[in-house]
Amino acid sequence: MMERLPGFNVANFLEKRQLLVAINCVAALSIFFFGYDQGMMGGVNNAKDYIDLMGFGHVNPATNAPVITDSLLQGGIVSVYYLGTLCGCLFGGWIGDKLGRIRTIAVGAGWAIIGATLQCSAMNHDWMICARFVNGIGTGILNAIVPVWATETAEHTSRGQFIAIEFTLNIFGVVVAYWLEFGLSFIDHGESAFRWRFPIAFQILPLLVLLATVWFLPESPRWLVKVGRDDEAQFILRRLRGSTGDDAVRADLEYNDIRNIAQLETKESKNNSYYHMFFNIGSGELHTGRRVQLVIWLQIIQEWVGIAGEEPVDQRAQQHLLHVRDPHLRLHTGPHRPPLDAVLGAVGQGIAMFLAGAFSKLGQEATASGELSKASSYGAAAASFVFIFTSVFGATWLTVPWLYPAEIFPLQVRAKGNAWGVVGWSIGNGWLTLLCPVMFDAIGENTLHIFGACNVLAIPVVWALYPESNQRTLEEMDLLFAAPTPWVWDAEATFRRLSAERPELVAAAHRHEKVVDPEAGLGVGARHEEHAVAGEEKDALAVSP
Repeated sequence: MMERLPGFNVANFLEKRQLLVAINCVAALSIFFFGYDQGMMGGVNNAKDYIDLMGFGHVNPATNAPVITDSLLQGGIVSVYYLGTLCGCLFGGWIGDKLGRIRTIAVGAGWAIIGATLQCSAMNHDWMICARFVNGIGTGILNAIVPVWATETAEHTSRGQFIAIEFTLNIFGVVVAYWLEFGLSFIDHGESAFRWRFPIAFQILPLLVLLATVWFLPESPRWLVKVGRDDEAQFILRRLRGSTGDDAVRADLEYNDIRNIAQLETKESKNNSYYHMFFNIGSGELHTGRRVQLVIWLQIIQEWVGIAGEEPVDQRAQQHLLHVRDPHLRLHTGPHRPPLDAVLGAVGQGIAMFLAGAFSKLGQEATASGELSKASSYGAAAASFVFIFTSVFGATWLTVPWLYPAEIFPLQVRAKGNAWGVVGWSIGNGWLTLLCPVMFDAIGENTLHIFGACNVLAIPVVWALYPESNQRTLEEMDLLFAAPTPWVWDAEATFRRLSAERPELVAAAHRHEKVVDPEAGLGVGARHEEHAVAGEEKDALAVSP
């Protein structure tokens, strides 16, 4: 077995929790950049020099407020970024499975640096649109691969905790963008180009640090097993889980589980292209296409529960929904139960959205009737419920749609699978970025009621279609999605049955032997069961030892 990794790598010096913390600190740089980049355009869109240069409006000299004359151009500049993330995530998922997680992160960071450089030097709206698209590609690559890398190195008992801490930095990035742009608005009365060019250039700093440091972190042991670099995978797993005593035994057993499931997946799924994944062609009982649909729609639902309306690109929308944020209340470091978190979050968010819309309506009516005191009270109440919404969102829906795709896909296509989640996020975000200003213009505070209704609809959808992944290993996910139907109760029943019949498949705990015979294939166990119970569904994952 390998005694150390070649060259300088922190895995040669750190192990267990210290190594996991180092990995997540580097991953967090990407998540911070992602949040900062999302929050940045809110202030940029209000900069006088930027508005004049891009040509979509002007600033009223009397009120110093932006007047948008071409909202389609303004929204298009913002939303083309999400077209870039859609393309970038598909590219990132593909190269992530080909080149590995570390190299793909480096490619994404380099690409995003080029995009940010083009943005901060833009001289017209055509230039800016192209630059936003390029920057979006880099962000899409990082979003597709960083959660996978962090998930594949973490233990299943603390996976949600680490991802949740990382995505807290996403909100911290948004907050940094808001405060930086607020401070810059006082320089030269907010009229200089520095007000918008510097915030765009600032995002290059975390990207440079990410690009410089990621090379010194260990590769995902699961990807190494997939490409046949078993010695490296075993060494890294021992450094992650412990290299002595029971920790070393546990690391070796985890390696055996990963190797055996990788062999099983290779035999079961012959076609791993995006096309085959989306249409569930050739995945057999792994049901990859079902998982693709789940992660795409989970991300789209995340945008429609109301968070996309909290960051409208148009000044008119901001009159209806205030920017209220508290990053501390978004920190959720306990054990994550993704579907349960989503259901509970939807309940709280739905209530908050309905009440925010109601108080906003009452405030407008009070203002129209000249009751300014009541209007102020209603406005404060509406802002409070927006505050409650963001707090609940941060503890639940913020991380769930990013954690779930990184957990549920087979090893053979995990990077591509997570990329499909980013596709859903790009569609949901880009769609609502263009639609929100139109909705707020047309129906005002009733937009919040639509978001509230979407939360209500999300509850039965998540409850019925999204199996629980909490406290389950990545290797157990194939059993969880082995059921012939998409319903959660069937998934759980099938998981319990397969776990009871073939506990050795993913729990080779007390035996040092192979638990899957790739030569025997899937048919042996299935034929045995078909003979034993006539008419029962084919058990494609019940493999004979």
